[in-house]
Amino acid sequence: MSDRAPDPRLLPPDECDKLALRLENVVSGFVDGPRDAVAEADRVLEDVAGRLTDAVAQRRRTLRMSWQPGEPGEGNAVDTEQLRLALRDYRVLVERLLRV
Repeated sequence: MSDRAPDPRLLPPDECDKLALRLENVVSGFVDGPRDAVAEADRVLEDVAGRLTDAVAQRRRTLRMSWQPGEPGEGNAVDTEQLRLALRDYRVLVERLLRV
């Protein structure tokens, strides 16, 4: 495990761009169809929330694998340095989520 800080992005940039474009199109279409625009904005928000939830769950699984030992008797003890890095990664993720 390296001492590099993890990538703070939860979603890939291209996915963020696509979602932002969807929302931009929704806003542009408001004048012609306000109710449809608001309904589509709701769907965009639902998609964003779902993707972020999935991304956080995946990041958590990855973090847990970095410090939780495997099956008993496998001899894969986790050293203090691995625990320090895991704690740093948890802190970075939680702080990032709190700034959203």
